[in-house]
Amino acid sequence: MPHLTTAPESPADTAVRTAIGVPDYAHPLTAPAQWAELARPGTPLDWVVLNVAAGPGTRPDPHCLEAAGRLRDGGVRVLGHLDLAHGIRPFADLVSDAHRHLDWYRVDGFLLERCPGDRAALPGVRRVITMLRALAGDTHVVLGHGEHPCPGYAENADQLVTFRGSWADYRWSQAAEWTADHPADRFCHFVHGVPRGHLEEALRIARWQGAGTIYFTDRTDRTERGGRANPWETVPGHWDEFVSRVGTGVSE
Repeated sequence: MPHLTTAPESPADTAVRTAIGVPDYAHPLTAPAQWAELARPGTPLDWVVLNVAAGPGTRPDPHCLEAAGRLRDGGVRVLGHLDLAHGIRPFADLVSDAHRHLDWYRVDGFLLERCPGDRAALPGVRRVITMLRALAGDTHVVLGHGEHPCPGYAENADQLVTFRGSWADYRWSQAAEWTADHPADRFCHFVHGVPRGHLEEALRIARWQGAGTIYFTDRTDRTERGGRANPWETVPGHWDEFVSRVGTGVSE
């Protein structure tokens, strides 16, 4: 059994709404079928991140405009990718990228990737979030920590990515105790290398740990020659089963 949060399970845990957040698909020009699949009616999507070129790019991209428009017309929230570079990215660059995402692609919010999680960096991240909401009003902000940050970040964003990593690590992961003070729709888990036969187990871990937005893929972060790969850019081999299980829920 995985080592999970020590908080006792309550009846409400079985009714947690679970949805899919897509963190980083390949460009729509090279993966048109993947983006078309996301627009299929009934897919339980929370949001999809649009990452044109490590951000919005330098000019409007017609393929991304079409993909984002199709999703938005289908009621799917589209988030722009903003790279905080662990807190060292110049503020002016972030403002510029945010404007481009909003002006060109009319995004509904932002994933702040490589977001720091320590207490010292919190004022800087809070400044970025304040800027985004000044530009776009009620915009949806997701902080891409990849691990549990200090609790203060939860007071400033809509969602936190508190796990990003491999299935081998996820099976033995544990939620920080302070997360129990917040509803499941505040937390996201992205897990790669999940075998088809372990999808139900992975979903149960997400529910037990209180993560309402998830993305599980059987792709890994290694290439055949031992190099590094982006496991999120290709649709999972078990996509249909994953979508089906998220859509129907997992019995406890």
